[in-house]
Amino acid sequence: MRDRKGSSEGGKKRIWEIEYLRVLAILLMLIYHTAYDLSEFAGWAIDFGSGFWFWYGKLASIFLFVSGVSSGFSRKSTVKKGLRLLLIGLGITAVTYLVLGDQYVRYGVLHFLGTCLILYPLLRKLSPPVLAVLAAAIFLLARPLEKIEAATGLFLPLGIKYPGFSSADYFPLVPYLGVYILGIIAYKLYYHKGRSLFPFDWGNKYVTAVSRHSLAIYILHQPVLLGAVLLLKKIKS
Repeated sequence: MRDRKGSSEGGKKRIWEIEYLRVLAILLMLIYHTAYDLSEFAGWAIDFGSGFWFWYGKLASIFLFVSGVSSGFSRKSTVKKGLRLLLIGLGITAVTYLVLGDQYVRYGVLHFLGTCLILYPLLRKLSPPVLAVLAAAIFLLARPLEKIEAATGLFLPLGIKYPGFSSADYFPLVPYLGVYILGIIAYKLYYHKGRSLFPFDWGNKYVTAVSRHSLAIYILHQPVLLGAVLLLKKIKS
């Protein structure tokens, strides 16, 4: 069933603008990872450390914000979902270790989201003003922590790196937990009634389908992209 405010499938409210934002984040991710694979495995000269691609990569924060909003709609234990994501993340760590070597994923977006979902039962108890202060504090901590180096990778989830650290995917809690918290604030202030902020419905069944399968897309897209890039490289050579 769908009304002009949103949709409900299986009793779960779906907000059309949130779905569009999630699909936009997926599209941005596909483009970024295609560029990354072309750079790493096809020899394209792309600089991800500065300029356009550096800031483009920061747009992944859209997905983190949407995840914070969506956590509020969950009717099941977010802790169980978080543990499942962490297990999947560990699987990605193992696979990328074998495929990418030193670039393997230590603490990527799935590790990050898994941690956020585990923390959510605590975060949802806080009021929007308190959450806003917490998010601001996390953002402010980012710069000081960037200057700290550790002798171990145990502090990578906090944004503290060790000398020579490099990874194909890295989303530390500082500062990205702040973005997730902003999503929780948006849910508490605007989306807690399960309705769109707009007086019209631009919902689309295809957008909904992509949005609902965003996790599967994230897990499967990189092997497909990498295979296509390696095939292209082989054909060219």
